Amino acid sequence: MATMNPIPTDLELGPASKGRIGKAVELPILENFGLDSQIGPTFLGFWNILAYITGGIFTFIWLTVMAAQVSWNPVAFAKYFFVLQIDPPSSYYGLGFAPLEQGGWWLISTFFLTISILAWFMFLFTRARTLGIRPYLAYGFTGAILLYLVIYIIRPMWMADWSEAPPHGIKALLDWTNNVSVRYGNFYYNPFHMLSIFFLLGSTVLLAMHAGTIWALEKYAAHEEWDELQAPGTGTERAQLFWRWCMGFNANAYSIHLWAFWFAWLCGVTGAIGIFVSMPDFVNNWFQWGIEAGIVYPESPMPQP
Repeated sequence: MATMNPIPTDLELGPASKGRIGKAVELPILENFGLDSQIGPTFLGFWNILAYITGGIFTFIWLTVMAAQVSWNPVAFAKYFFVLQIDPPSSYYGLGFAPLEQGGWWLISTFFLTISILAWFMFLFTRARTLGIRPYLAYGFTGAILLYLVIYIIRPMWMADWSEAPPHGIKALLDWTNNVSVRYGNFYYNPFHMLSIFFLLGSTVLLAMHAGTIWALEKYAAHEEWDELQAPGTGTERAQLFWRWCMGFNANAYSIHLWAFWFAWLCGVTGAIGIFVSMPDFVNNWFQWGIEAGIVYPESPMPQP
């Protein structure tokens, strides 16, 4: 029979930094949408406050500059929101500071966005340490952080040109991704892009399979975890039998999350590597690289009439 470790007693009940801080707000209507009815409480420490302040400044600059681009017209702002953007400085300025309307706002907003992201990482890390748990959530966040830093900071600085970074905008980021792919010979032949897509789709499948399994076993209380782990015929045992019968291997509550963590984390990391090496210093044409690597057949000459 499974055993359980002794319950730690280091958490406090009061409002101290280790305690159960604040009182939750109950919104039963959320249960109709498959959500938990409890909202909060949250912990507002130094890193969390810093993340919210700097993230708020970035959002304010982003929205204000885009609103100015449509002459403060709310209808036009709503209509063109997805195509408005803040552009980085042109290649003329290199890594220098450009005038506000020629990329300066991008530099300022990117600075605050970067501080916000790093502060949120520190918030996750320090909260985990305070609560005595391993900071794997913060470690998982590093995959997305690395991808962001490579795209917006590291790669442009390596190339000594802020214009190599994407603008701040929804459609603009998609356009930048497409343009970089075309410029460097199609990312379809970039092996790190291949891996990133593999891990993206793999993590999606794992999450869907895991979620579908637990959801299907709700009537057996699979979501109540420990209480239903100790008896045969419960949700957890049925889930493991289901996976063995259908997938040919066992998956438990630990291993499925471990796989999901690595798939999701490696999606960001391999994507970051693929973006970083796409430059003249490393790989200038991924299609040509694919031919030389033997994964793409060279184009056959056109038959002569």
